[in-house]
Amino acid sequence: MGKNYETFGEEKIGKLLLKFSIPIIISLLVSELYNMVDTLFIGRNVGGYGIAALVLVFPIQRIVIALSIMIATGTSTSFSRSNGEKNLEKSKKILINGFSLAFTTMIIFTTLVYVFRDKVLLALGASNQTLPYAHTYLSIIIFGSTFLSLTIFISHIMVSLGNNKISIKSTSIGALTNIILDYILVVNFNMGVKGAAIATTVSQIAGFIYAYYNYIKVKKEYKIPLCFEFNKNIIVPIVLVGISGFIIEGEDGIVMAALNNLLANTVGDSGIIVLGVISKVYMFLFITMFGIASAMQPIAAFNMGAKNYKRLKSIVVKTSIYAFLTSAIMWGLGIVFAPQLISIFVKDAQIIEESVKAFRIMIGVFPVISIYYVSIFYFQAIGNARASILVSILRQLIIMLPLSIILVKVFNLGAMGVWLSYPISDILSSIVSYILIKEEGVELNIKVAKQMKQRAQGDGSFVS
Repeated sequence: MGKNYETFGEEKIGKLLLKFSIPIIISLLVSELYNMVDTLFIGRNVGGYGIAALVLVFPIQRIVIALSIMIATGTSTSFSRSNGEKNLEKSKKILINGFSLAFTTMIIFTTLVYVFRDKVLLALGASNQTLPYAHTYLSIIIFGSTFLSLTIFISHIMVSLGNNKISIKSTSIGALTNIILDYILVVNFNMGVKGAAIATTVSQIAGFIYAYYNYIKVKKEYKIPLCFEFNKNIIVPIVLVGISGFIIEGEDGIVMAALNNLLANTVGDSGIIVLGVISKVYMFLFITMFGIASAMQPIAAFNMGAKNYKRLKSIVVKTSIYAFLTSAIMWGLGIVFAPQLISIFVKDAQIIEESVKAFRIMIGVFPVISIYYVSIFYFQAIGNARASILVSILRQLIIMLPLSIILVKVFNLGAMGVWLSYPISDILSSIVSYILIKEEGVELNIKVAKQMKQRAQGDGSFVS
């Protein structure tokens, strides 16, 4: 406790943010490299239809991750509480039920997707030209979903036990395996989307093997037998705790599926290809800003618990400034080097030209979104789950999705309507986030004033 107080309660805020954000940024960078490798190799060796296939399958992959996060966060939270109660038998039951739920859910989901894969892909916006590519890719990568889900599950459990390196290492192993196999199968053996799908699936299995090897130690410690168990009293709390994670993770898939359909019905496959290219570059801009915002969470949460409100206020202000400055730098680089960044993924001159135009519109007001992400993690830190979930779904589900439909369907703007929905939703969601965090700041100022008064009277304890 003393060491934690020295770190979270007294160390310079800028130094703290740097210390906590660097591992997060590295982890996010590795994760994004993992996700974009297939796009890079497919884009340069197969072409636009190959990229379209990856974009069409993306919503399914996001649902896999959303289900995995839901079960993993719910299980790890219940597991941590049980450990805090020193209830070893309950902890054992939670791990058995959580693992059983993760495995069974993925088996059912992947089976359904595989059986109805063509219908699913057509519903997601596949055309006669893109369906064969998407069919091939999905038919293979869906079998890696169970391994990916269990890796996420194990990583969360290990973090709850104080080991946060398993996630980074398993992701790194998977990413490195994916890069090597993509080069061999897609470039050398010219296997196209099939080769990329095999590379992804094998890399997910490789990451799982490493994670499970470490999980064996946990199984031995808690004496977990090789069995399946489904206890309603354990599973229901797991799902209820994890449902917010499912919503936050799953909204990307929902929005992407909707945008795919909008573009398919207005401009055809070319719109989906452009969206696929720019979305990969777009995600890289978020890494530094997201890393800083998420690094704030444990620092803010500690000071909230310690009732160190003056320092908490300073943490939010400084995080907002740092997040804005880094996002402004990334925005500038994105605007200036858009052609070079886009051309990493594709060689077609027309696609590059259209993608650059769309990308610059998409990131038009990018720096303002920093306050949006700071507010999400701030509300999580102070325990305001309702505000955190509301803000989390505000930008994409509440604003962007309806707005893009209106701009495309009502105003007949075509693909331009989709691209414009990004900066408009960025502005609106940031305004709402600022208002919410400002209101919270008023309450914080009142608490600070009370503490200052107590300090002046000499009957309160306050550390600035």
